[in-house]
This record gives sequence, structure tokens and C-alpha cells, in this order.
Amino acid sequence: MKSLTAFVVACILIVIMYVIIAIAVQVITGMQLPDSLNVGMFGLFGSELAVSGFIKIFKIRKGE
Repeated sequence: MKSLTAFVVACILIVIMYVIIAIAVQVITGMQLPDSLNVGMFGLFGSELAVSGFIKIFKIRKGE
């Protein structure tokens, strides 16, 4: 598996695990995680996936 593909898969898995853990924390404790933590988490991995997409587009254009 190429490194960019592995990175994208890892990012998606981390986001899925975060959502599952956030739901579990909310069910067990009855408290939501802070909104700033959610925004930061999704913002970080959303931007990482967008940058990975741009890298892939430029690699395709370059002919690699």
C-alpha cells in the first residue's frame, strides 16, 4: 500500500474511532466533549485529507 493511501486510511480510522469514543463518553458520563475539541479534531483531519487530495492531484498532473 502506498504511503499516501495508508495515511488517508489512517486519518479516516482515527476520525471514526474518535466519534465512537466521543459517543461512549457521552453515554457513560452524560457529558458532551467540548465543542472546541470536536472542531479541532475534525478541522485537523479534514485539512490533512484535503492536503492529501491536492498532493494526489498534483502527482497525477505531473505524471508520476
